[in-house]
Amino acid sequence: MKIFAVHSCGPIEAEIMIPGDKSMSHRSAMFAALAEGRSTITGFLESEDCLSTVNAMRSLGATIDHVTTGTFFVEGTGGNFTRPAVDVDCGNSGTTMRLLSGILAAQPFRSRLTGDASLSKRPMGRIIKPLSEMGARFIAEGGDGKPPLVVEGGNLRPISYQMPVASAQVKSAILLAGLFAEGETSVIEPAACRDHTERMLQEFGIHLELGEADSQGRRRIALTGPQKLKARDFAVPGDISSAAFWLVAASAKQGSVVTMPGVGLNPTRTGIISVLQRMGATISISPVDPNAAEPLGLIRVVGSQLQGTVIGGAEIPNVIDELPILAVAAALARGTTIIRDAKELRVKETDRIAAVAGNLRAMGANVTETEDGMVIEGGHPLHGARLQCFHDHRIAMAFAVAGLFADGETVIEGVECVATSYPTFGVTLETVLSR
Repeated sequence: MKIFAVHSCGPIEAEIMIPGDKSMSHRSAMFAALAEGRSTITGFLESEDCLSTVNAMRSLGATIDHVTTGTFFVEGTGGNFTRPAVDVDCGNSGTTMRLLSGILAAQPFRSRLTGDASLSKRPMGRIIKPLSEMGARFIAEGGDGKPPLVVEGGNLRPISYQMPVASAQVKSAILLAGLFAEGETSVIEPAACRDHTERMLQEFGIHLELGEADSQGRRRIALTGPQKLKARDFAVPGDISSAAFWLVAASAKQGSVVTMPGVGLNPTRTGIISVLQRMGATISISPVDPNAAEPLGLIRVVGSQLQGTVIGGAEIPNVIDELPILAVAAALARGTTIIRDAKELRVKETDRIAAVAGNLRAMGANVTETEDGMVIEGGHPLHGARLQCFHDHRIAMAFAVAGLFADGETVIEGVECVATSYPTFGVTLETVLSR
């Protein structure tokens, strides 16, 4: 069993290179495989989750060559995939399973999607419902909408779907299926969520209609099918969800100065920066090209004293992956932080509300768990502890950062899962600890 053994450290002064964005890496491999022609992808995150997507697309007939670290050549299929000879293994990746379901819903064959023990516990009903309305047939062999998923694809009909909760993966699955349906497919999201799919589909030549958000934050996205993607080269920027761990570490440790170049600054993903600035963090951004399909830039953080805040409502979809590390920031801040409207955390790789609250309490923090979040009384000194990460990469990394502020040694067990999203995190952590 692999562990992180962490102790407190002084101010962090470093330039940290952030690995490629996980969400965009998944999509770049899928979209290039869907396209007509040859695409080159650079900056690809070679994590276990993203490589699950690469292998899935290969199993469906796309030719994907690994050229060098982070670079792949993809010969697209034009959307005409072949029936996989064996089950499609999605590993630990919910993104792979959900988005691929949208593609397979339109294919004229039967396929079976499997995953590891953690993924097999995650509900897929949110995609099964709309894709079934479009004409695909699903069997959730795990019961209660859980994997393995058997997909019977075929001719699809367009739908207009009002999403009950904001979910980029559900939105993406419907839009991908809509590429193959005759007529207009539309999705109405109840609040803004990640828009990588919309941006990247347009980059690959798809015409979308993007509505403006109304007074309640609802937005309509539509496409008229059938449409085919055209090959293109795509450079994946750094992942702000991975940068989040160093954003918090540097923000909360006075005297720190950390820069992170080439990080994605998609406005549906920068909620972590807005929340930390609201807590008093000193963060500046130098965008390279804010008008690019996927804006990116350099982030500079100077350490300061953080203050408690309230995190909830419409901003939750924008920070859902960053809430574990924001909870750590709350424990290091003065005053009270309330996290609410985040019930979705209970059905991630683990129940992240229970895992975060339990680990923070083990380190001496004052935390009250609620049904949809937690209340954290900041400012209590943290002490080292031996912690579980529950096979959840974001829990493992969040508490490695917490250990940088604790008295004594903090040991996080079972951190092999970090390879699903940030394979080089341990190396960067060692560099920080050795300074």
